[in-house]
Amino acid sequence: MTLAGQGGGRKRKTRRAPAAAPVQVPDAGALLAWYDRHRRKLPWRAGPGERPDPYRVWLSEIMLQQTTVKAVAPYYARFLERFPTVERLARAPLDDVLRAWAGLGYYARARNLHVCAQAVTERHGGRFPSTEAALAELPGIGPYTAAAIAAIAFDARATPVDGNIERVVARLFAVEDELPDAKPEIRRLAAMLTPSRRAGDFAQGLMDLGATLCTPKKPACALCPWMDACAARARGDAETFPRKAAKREGKLRRGAAFVVVRADGHLLVRTRPTKGLLGGMTEVPTSDWTHAFDADAALVNAPRLGRASWQRVPGVVRHVFTHFPLELVVHRAKVAAATRPPAGTRWIALADVAGEALPNVMRKVVAHALE
Repeated sequence: MTLAGQGGGRKRKTRRAPAAAPVQVPDAGALLAWYDRHRRKLPWRAGPGERPDPYRVWLSEIMLQQTTVKAVAPYYARFLERFPTVERLARAPLDDVLRAWAGLGYYARARNLHVCAQAVTERHGGRFPSTEAALAELPGIGPYTAAAIAAIAFDARATPVDGNIERVVARLFAVEDELPDAKPEIRRLAAMLTPSRRAGDFAQGLMDLGATLCTPKKPACALCPWMDACAARARGDAETFPRKAAKREGKLRRGAAFVVVRADGHLLVRTRPTKGLLGGMTEVPTSDWTHAFDADAALVNAPRLGRASWQRVPGVVRHVFTHFPLELVVHRAKVAAATRPPAGTRWIALADVAGEALPNVMRKVVAHALE
């Protein structure tokens, strides 16, 4: 018996892999024409023929990080009314900035916003630099935000890639790699699409396309200006892009919160450390948030308030942070009007709670305790 390839054996046919289809690069002009007709009207966006304000572009981009347009719009209007210029924001106390931000979440953004405003004022005389590289040197401005400001405010040929743009590009080119590993390739492809003229409108057009047509579920492919060039549409599986690795959920943490109300209508609060989760925000006193919380021993961590009588409020307060879910049991107490606050705490009027820099989890706690 002869072996194949040694003389008399039959030659095996080599099966060739099908040639990859050439990448069809969509026309930037088609997207720009679509954007001119269908652009969204947003409070921070300059209208046709108007010159964008770099301060407003920067402020909106920071607020929109991991937050929807609908949620941001009222905060943006109030924030801009309170801090109409970067100089006014730079001069404001951090507590005022945190109060204006309270409820919007991801509070490190507010602290970075304040520090960045001071840097723009001190280093650049209150004017944002126009280049992507110079913007990236400012505190709190990462690669995406630098590219967004450079493109939208200064029409520089820069390519911001947010979640909407990521989805559009992943579908256009049927990028098979899973996120987050696919991010560098998606950024490269997005940069390849960006035209040398009207880069700011192009970036906003991509954002609008992802927000209104190329949506995560049931994309409106028939209305898309790039319908014919989209590889995922041709395959019929657009909704499966971008590919995503399974998300790991953080381990539950638990703790106790202590709501103390004075007889004259004041609430006991303290300020969290500047660095770390919810840095610089206002909170009611709490225990540590741990995986091995002992609810029966929680009162060991309660504020020392003489003869305060603690009552556990039925139920728990649940909140989900980026990296972990949290459950808090709540204890409440009423004390005399003359009660002095323990070290590191202070009293605020219950009528002023809405204007304080309480994060959402603390607003939930206070509401739960006072129901």
